[in-house]
Amino acid sequence: MSNLLTNLRFGISVFSLLMVTVVVSGCSSKKSAENETTEPKSAEEASDISSNSSFEPQPYEANAEQLLAARLDESEASAGWIRLFDGHTLFGWEIAGNANWRIEDGTITVDQGQASLLCTSIPWQDYELTLEFNADAQTNSGVFLRTPLEIDDPATDCYEVNIAPDDNPYPTAGVVKRQKVSEDALEQTFGEWRTMHIELIGDKLKISVDDKLACEYTDPAPLAAGRIGLQHNHGRVAFRNIRLRPIGLESLLDKDLSQWKKYPEMKAEYTVNDEGVMQVKGGKGQIETKQSYDDFVLLAEYKLPKPEINSGIFFRCIPGLEMMGYECQLSNEMKDGLPLSPADCGTGGIFRRQDARVIAGEAGKWATVLLVAHDAKMAAWVNGVQVSNWQDDREPDENPRKGKRLEAGTIMIQGHDPSTEAELKKIEIASYGK
Repeated sequence: MSNLLTNLRFGISVFSLLMVTVVVSGCSSKKSAENETTEPKSAEEASDISSNSSFEPQPYEANAEQLLAARLDESEASAGWIRLFDGHTLFGWEIAGNANWRIEDGTITVDQGQASLLCTSIPWQDYELTLEFNADAQTNSGVFLRTPLEIDDPATDCYEVNIAPDDNPYPTAGVVKRQKVSEDALEQTFGEWRTMHIELIGDKLKISVDDKLACEYTDPAPLAAGRIGLQHNHGRVAFRNIRLRPIGLESLLDKDLSQWKKYPEMKAEYTVNDEGVMQVKGGKGQIETKQSYDDFVLLAEYKLPKPEINSGIFFRCIPGLEMMGYECQLSNEMKDGLPLSPADCGTGGIFRRQDARVIAGEAGKWATVLLVAHDAKMAAWVNGVQVSNWQDDREPDENPRKGKRLEAGTIMIQGHDPSTEAELKKIEIASYGK
């Protein structure tokens, strides 16, 4: 981290998401007036920050084979792990600032431009995060946690986990303006791939580099949920294998479905077998949580025996009404056998709002859906690959079918029709703290 970043406000450029094509638009960052004459620390930094270049938008595409190859294995996906970067596109990311963020050889790379953040579009609260980074000797970069797109001061606005040389006050793994690295932290190496593991739970933050614990920090005033950001300050840095696992989810399933309200007058039947699997069959209907949720992360593990079988996870529902909420679709059906062409929105798609960009589940096999709703932003991952990234920009309305609903509502599992034969062996959820 440099003192320059502390006093920067970043212009925001948001990706236009069209199926698997992502277009990135760059724009200039802004320095606060009191620091317009701040001197950079090095010639390299001066070159980067004084650059007036406006970097051209770069489109990125991925084919079905590439996206399906990015799926995680069953054990990782079942544990809740997802990829934040699919290796081919910047789907699910947003740029703040003017720098040449790009994809090279399966990495996210940057080496020119003004101070900038590349941020997840979705905020996260408690999680494990792993990534690999490769930085040059004089590079100043970092991984920002619980961050907004605009930063005034990392001492109060976010947790900035630094990537920097040993002569920096906060060398790699230090938390800028909060906590220096431990005395026995590993010495820096440059121009090679290193692994960073971060655990952020409540007020506690732990950072390890190359399997060695390097920094621990407890925040007396812990931050609420925020984005994850990758930083360009100066020098070259590349990132790859960026994965996250949310922490703190609690199960909604038990033998008696005690956390759910049933509707006996509806045709759908909901039972839990001896293996703890919820079975949905019999026709149209719903089962509804007794508790309401507004912002949450939900992990479900589902199986649909045939491609044409349809179900769904409804959320922020109006309690007691028939499936009156947003719907995360459960459907593995595709058109003409093409995974990039969902026949009915596709698992992880937000029904009637945004189709899944790829069918990542398979008929007759267990698959996972990780669904996140935070304010007006919604996103889903199937088997670890992000398939949707949607923001509700409609006018507010109590009914999510008619407009934007930010208020808490129930979770419902859908029985779609007489052919529905769905199984769910895991439904876990965590609310975002305010």
